[in-house]
Amino acid sequence: MQNTLVQNSADAGSLTNAALFFRRWLANPLQMGSIIPSSSALCRRVAAEVTCGEDEVVLELGAGTGVISRALLAAGVPAKRLAVVEIVPEMAEHLQHALPGATVLCGDAFRLPEVIPPRWHGRIGTVICGIPLVLLPLAEQRRFVDSVEAIAPGRGFLLYSYCVTSPLKHRALNLSAMRRAWTPLNFPPASVWRYRPRPTGKA
Repeated sequence: MQNTLVQNSADAGSLTNAALFFRRWLANPLQMGSIIPSSSALCRRVAAEVTCGEDEVVLELGAGTGVISRALLAAGVPAKRLAVVEIVPEMAEHLQHALPGATVLCGDAFRLPEVIPPRWHGRIGTVICGIPLVLLPLAEQRRFVDSVEAIAPGRGFLLYSYCVTSPLKHRALNLSAMRRAWTPLNFPPASVWRYRPRPTGKA
């Protein structure tokens, strides 16, 4: 898929978040972690874990309808320092209107070196993943981890998930794992996990 850079300027379109989300779920259930968008409680938990230096950007992967993105903006992330990646063109088009001032990239999160502008490589404060990685085989999970590491070396990523235990086989992926938050107010209840690369040679 050709990657497309879109700068946002208009208000959200006529489709509601729920309707657009459900339509995407019907088209490809395996791309979605849930049948409904994330709750405000989960969005706040994710936003609370984000860090962004003065010369860094926050990167959200699998932004969907933008509910997490809007929570990031509400928590103080400047729109000009927010970049979101969404593989579905219809969703990316929705996001360009829903997130004025942010940057929307229509592309594949498993090919981030090609999707993310070179000027941002190594300048990403936090990567947030909304992709249901737990559904993928280990080889695909490893491809995702390598993709993130290529543009944000050593930083790791946040992953929100509906699994009680770690959704990734982090030891096999040479990652450390820490559950940073859990919210029973989301349906289904959700956790926020932080994964970081382990130093080479450590178990």
